[in-house]
Amino acid sequence: MTSEQFVPVGFEPPTSLATDQFHLEPLGPQHNHADHAAWMSSIEHIRSTPGYPHGNWPPSNGMTLEENLADLRRHADDFTRRAGFTFTVLDPGDDDVIGCVYMYPSASDEWDVRVRSWVRADRSGLDVPLADAVASWLATAWPWERVDRCGR
Repeated sequence: MTSEQFVPVGFEPPTSLATDQFHLEPLGPQHNHADHAAWMSSIEHIRSTPGYPHGNWPPSNGMTLEENLADLRRHADDFTRRAGFTFTVLDPGDDDVIGCVYMYPSASDEWDVRVRSWVRADRSGLDVPLADAVASWLATAWPWERVDRCGR
């Protein structure tokens, strides 16, 4: 792996993680309405979640559905290019969006990857279980050794 590569050549990124409480799949345009509703309903909760220290995301005045769609397309493109991996967190019962997980290269040489997650305010009890499940997944299914879990 070179400094320009986020994952090694030939590595096939996992595309799902499932537990009894939630499951993850790559975030994409098909999640636009539910993703938008999820984070718009939980701005203050997300801003209080470890990994969101500067209070600039989510934007306090929100985004339009069109702006959110552009953001989701960017994340899907990053996944395709292997430049970053964003997963939507879904309720296993009804597939409603309940959160998100972001895996992107760290800006610091100290870490290989920076991992952040959030869940809707009405699912705040899943904050820690999600972060812990993702940490285990990273240790067993992903190639990085130095993981910045952003205070988790």
